Amino acid sequence: MKNNLLEGNTIKLRALEPEDLHFLYQIENNTLFWEVSHTQTPFSKYLLKQYLENAHLDIFEAKQLRLLIEEKETKIQIGMIDLFDFNPKHKRAGIGILIHPNYQQNGFASEALSILIKYAFSHLDLHQLYANITFDNKKSIALFTKHAFKKVGVKKDWLFSDGIFKDEILFQLIKQ
Repeated sequence: MKNNLLEGNTIKLRALEPEDLHFLYQIENNTLFWEVSHTQTPFSKYLLKQYLENAHLDIFEAKQLRLLIEEKETKIQIGMIDLFDFNPKHKRAGIGILIHPNYQQNGFASEALSILIKYAFSHLDLHQLYANITFDNKKSIALFTKHAFKKVGVKKDWLFSDGIFKDEILFQLIKQ
């Protein structure tokens, strides 16, 4: 039985803790993820430690929320899920998710996305969520469309990566 709004059958979403520094350092400095996170340079442990010290800020103050995805049984950190560009006036936020490659293809992303959608619509009273996904990220496109996100537009040549420009697709989920 779930005893928490941010808990699923196999995972839970939780606030970042100081002991997550090593995991955060691994993820943020993995160049494979830089395209989706728009990162240009590595992060120092010092900067990430400062980030963790300020991670307690409320979503209404910080305009973003990063949650760690943790497997319930083992308490292993498997990824992160974010709400960003939080706009309470217009009742919307962007959503992004990252699962460590060692834990992909196990349904964790789908479960985390489902939990965060419910949280955003019921607890934060949002009207819509959106995601920006490059045209070649087939796994993310499949994940978000599985959760009823609809393709609403394409930003042409939006990202420059590995010597080529890539289109970015805008997906929206509007609360029914």
